[in-house]
Amino acid sequence: MDKIVEIVLAEDEPSLGQIIKESLETRNFKVHLAQNGEEAYSMYKSVLPKILVLDVMMPKKDGFTLAKEIRLEDDTIPIIFLTAKSQTQDVVEGFTIGGNDYLKKPFSMEELIVRINNLLHRTKTQQNSETLVIGKYTFDFPKQILNYHGESHQLTHREAHLLFHLVKNKNQVLDRSMILKKLWGDDDFFNGRSMDVFITKLRKKLKQDDSIQIINVRGFGYKLVC
Repeated sequence: MDKIVEIVLAEDEPSLGQIIKESLETRNFKVHLAQNGEEAYSMYKSVLPKILVLDVMMPKKDGFTLAKEIRLEDDTIPIIFLTAKSQTQDVVEGFTIGGNDYLKKPFSMEELIVRINNLLHRTKTQQNSETLVIGKYTFDFPKQILNYHGESHQLTHREAHLLFHLVKNKNQVLDRSMILKKLWGDDDFFNGRSMDVFITKLRKKLKQDDSIQIINVRGFGYKLVC
């Protein structure tokens, strides 16, 4: 790898956490080590890492709960779970809530490094292909930029993710409750009003192409027609 890749590692066993950190930092990674879920979440928000390696059993906030919270904000960051648990239902739960890989303890450092590199490569490949066409606009989702004939609009994180889901469901109804829970964490009245504001902002940014409409399907959600 040419660039230093930042990782948030959450591991409540100090000796194991230090071993993983030191091993990864010999391979061109910069590791931010947290010993509980709350500390890991704070690091995720401040560092904006490329990948998360989360122990499942941690004090204050376990790895599964932490991953659920992060997935409400970020659909794409790779997450690897580390666990001593071996039951099938635990593995299934890890993948269901948005984990990308699951490594059972004890494991070799070489295996962890290979899995990290594979996920980073897969994510980079997916992101490089995520330039979407919306009428006369192009939408660079990874960079959160909407382009119209050389004119660029920088979108916020939530605007970009809302537009991404609208485009992926183009000409179909995007379920209001589902997207509220995914991007806002709850489909209550106040979050619904907030989403309406974001829809208005996106309509304004797409207004230069008359063929594009974001339609309110009352009682169901929104539809991007193009």
